[in-house]
Amino acid sequence: MAQERLSMRKIKEILRLKYDCGLSHRQIAASCQLSSSTVSEYFQRAASAGVAWPLPEGLNDEALEAKLFPAASSTQFRSSNKALPEFARIHEELRTHQKVNLTLDLLWREYKEQHPDGYQYSHFCRLYYRWRQTLDLPMRQAHKAGDKVFVDYGEGMCLINPTTGERIPTELFVAVWGLSNFTYAEATLTQSLPDWTSSHVRAFGYFGCTPHILVPDNLRSGVSQACTYEPDLNPVYADLASHYGVAVIPARPRHPKDKAKVEAGVLIAKRWILAVVRHRTFYSLEEMNEAIRELLEVLNGRLLLKVKKSRRQLFDELDRPAAKPLTTEPYQFAEWKKATVNIDYHIEIDKHWYSLPYRWVHQMVDVRLTPATLEVFHKGQRLAAHGRSYVPHAYTTVKEHMPLAHQKHLEWNPERLLKWAATIGPCTVQLLKQIMTHRDHPEQGYRACLGVMRLGKSYPKERMEAAALRAIQYQAYSFRSVKSILFRGLDGQSSQSSPRKLPKGHDNVRGPGYYH
Repeated sequence: MAQERLSMRKIKEILRLKYDCGLSHRQIAASCQLSSSTVSEYFQRAASAGVAWPLPEGLNDEALEAKLFPAASSTQFRSSNKALPEFARIHEELRTHQKVNLTLDLLWREYKEQHPDGYQYSHFCRLYYRWRQTLDLPMRQAHKAGDKVFVDYGEGMCLINPTTGERIPTELFVAVWGLSNFTYAEATLTQSLPDWTSSHVRAFGYFGCTPHILVPDNLRSGVSQACTYEPDLNPVYADLASHYGVAVIPARPRHPKDKAKVEAGVLIAKRWILAVVRHRTFYSLEEMNEAIRELLEVLNGRLLLKVKKSRRQLFDELDRPAAKPLTTEPYQFAEWKKATVNIDYHIEIDKHWYSLPYRWVHQMVDVRLTPATLEVFHKGQRLAAHGRSYVPHAYTTVKEHMPLAHQKHLEWNPERLLKWAATIGPCTVQLLKQIMTHRDHPEQGYRACLGVMRLGKSYPKERMEAAALRAIQYQAYSFRSVKSILFRGLDGQSSQSSPRKLPKGHDNVRGPGYYH
């Protein structure tokens, strides 16, 4: 079975981590949840295609895909190796189903049913035992200066609702530097994506610099396997990492040693911060975080027994000089959505409609939302940008996005039509006003007014004025009426005769007494 192709977003992230962040293939593989061989394969493709970083301006996802995956070489990178067994699943099943006497022989037979060309039983067992020997080998992590920050959540204290007395639970966000153990902590109401990204922004502001690598736990706000937009790293979290120029290498599921630094940091934060204020009552998140910040300074200023230096001293001496400088602009939370361009070349976001170039009708697009802006992308190419509007059931339309025929229609408005009519005469002005007034919407009268304007090219101003006067007298507020008056020459009678009136008295007219 051919290997599933990576998304263009993931491929560009691989190139960025290599050339922007200077990571090794193994570190890139860990960050992108890939194997090292897959990372190497895509670098070979990029080198063969002459693709460098940063990508040339104007090279969208479609063009990049064509360079990396030419049709002639579509089978060039197919692997001829036999399918490896899923050793982690095999090991878990052997441990879980001991009571039913599950054996490697049965698991091998199930493996062969899925992969008839796979390994034979003896080699299957040999590979499994070799893999199992690596499980219990402990590894002491050697942290480099300025390299990693570990982030995670712990259980926080409870706020008290001042009105109802209700207890509101909070989360304790903790970020710890790998080498110096310099710590940041704050309380949030949830572990949701806005709280998660905002805590990172405040942590980086507190540090005054950024690490080369972020190591989060596999919570859904950071890593979302089920996300329809991206099956691995959450796109919003990826945006944050790209904004600050850092790489994200999530801890492996069920491997607490990968983030032992922050696990210990959460315990220390609880012990030296939350435990100290356990008897205090907090009625707001701001009040709680103010107390946490005061005790955080005490924690980072305490001397560590073994090195006789505080966390802050170690951070200033080791991590800060080797870390990345903080960007001048903090990251602004942006949400990603998908939308389909409607037949009227607009997309609907939160009950408001935004225009796109009409050529993209029926296309699926990616929408990046901030509190103030909205950007629309198609395969990495930005199609449009709008100011965010929160007016429901309204439209934000850019004239240049409209077809040429629609643009010309948009140019006409009552003021422009009446300005033209004034060049003919006051009767023509009054006629056009009546045409638009007698419609439910003025726009519905534009076409009739444009027809009257077209007649002005064939008839002199005097006749146009006379025809307009006659149409007003007979309340014939339409293009067809004006055209008929001019065609039949009735405009010559408009100044001499008036509409015929019924006589007040006549032998054939019944008077009011008839009905008594």
